[in-house]
Amino acid sequence: MGFLLRLVANTLAILIVAWMLAGITVTGAVAGVLAGLVLALVNAIVKPILVILTLPLTLLTLGLFYFIVNAICLWLVALIVPGFDVDGVLTTIIGALLISLFAWIINGVLGSSTDRH
Repeated sequence: MGFLLRLVANTLAILIVAWMLAGITVTGAVAGVLAGLVLALVNAIVKPILVILTLPLTLLTLGLFYFIVNAICLWLVALIVPGFDVDGVLTTIIGALLISLFAWIINGVLGSSTDRH
């Protein structure tokens, strides 16, 4: 159930940020769901490897390089998923930050309503 919840949160966050930012485009609901799925997989598999490989640089920049790691993950999703595009480096960084923020909020809201058993 946790993975499904993260998938819904990622998909909603991607669709919200695509609506907010002009540089991020999602051509349809299927592309949004696929982007959410691929983002969840990239965050589960690729992101931990990137975090370990870039740990010295992240420590040197006092954690600011972690934003770049998030942007790289979003860029990978844009390369893999047809119908999901991100234009520009700054848009990718801002989009990754906003998607993480909205997914965290949505996950918290949906998770708190399902934890009341």
